[in-house]
Amino acid sequence: MQQQPIRIEQRSGPNILIRVIYFFVFGLWFSGIWATIAWILCVTIVGLPIGLWMLNRMPQVVTLAPQRNNLVIVGNQVYQSSIPQRPFLIRALWFVLVGWWLSALWLLVAWALSVSIIGMVFAFWMFDQVPAIITLARR
Repeated sequence: MQQQPIRIEQRSGPNILIRVIYFFVFGLWFSGIWATIAWILCVTIVGLPIGLWMLNRMPQVVTLAPQRNNLVIVGNQVYQSSIPQRPFLIRALWFVLVGWWLSALWLLVAWALSVSIIGMVFAFWMFDQVPAIITLARR
């Protein structure tokens, strides 16, 4: 009998208290600067790779959110898996036609929401979705 693979999403990082302190002392103001620089780099051909890398790190910059690791366990072996991405041409067309301007609006709204207690929940979720908004990246 063959065992079914088990999928686990693993996150490790600082505890929530340190992340909250970091957000109020550093993350709130620095995330605005980081997002602005990243977005400007994204709309240039030369800066696009660095800008995308920066936008993919938005959750870490805002709240020290840990990177995700998707693990698959089969029997007694553990593998790291990646989520299949959409075809490159579709992602490139999305970026050129929609992603670059929608991501600017998305980041502006997310950052504006992050300054209120009630809006923070939505802002953190929005920061986590930036890679999907700009290039349809799956996480």
